[in-house]
Amino acid sequence: MPMTTTLALLQLDLAVPQANSLKDKRRIVKGFKDRLAHRFNVSVAEVDGLDTHRRAALAIAMVGNDRRYVESKIQKICNAATQHRDMMVIEQNIEWL
Repeated sequence: MPMTTTLALLQLDLAVPQANSLKDKRRIVKGFKDRLAHRFNVSVAEVDGLDTHRRAALAIAMVGNDRRYVESKIQKICNAATQHRDMMVIEQNIEWL
């Protein structure tokens, strides 16, 4: 029986309007990244906006053998980002590989 592998890559472009410095932004973004990695068992990296104190771009990858399961977790991650009190989602993009 062939193995089924689903890989989702979620890209989030975020605004961090309350950040008054890079240190503020890094604290907010790092806390969010750590919670996502722990809660959803995903890989998270800040991939753009590293030197801008009010913008961040995250790449979040999740691998699984059940596409419906992966889709539901990716949707929960999108919801968590949308509901975060210190960030606003400007754009989100999901790629299935």
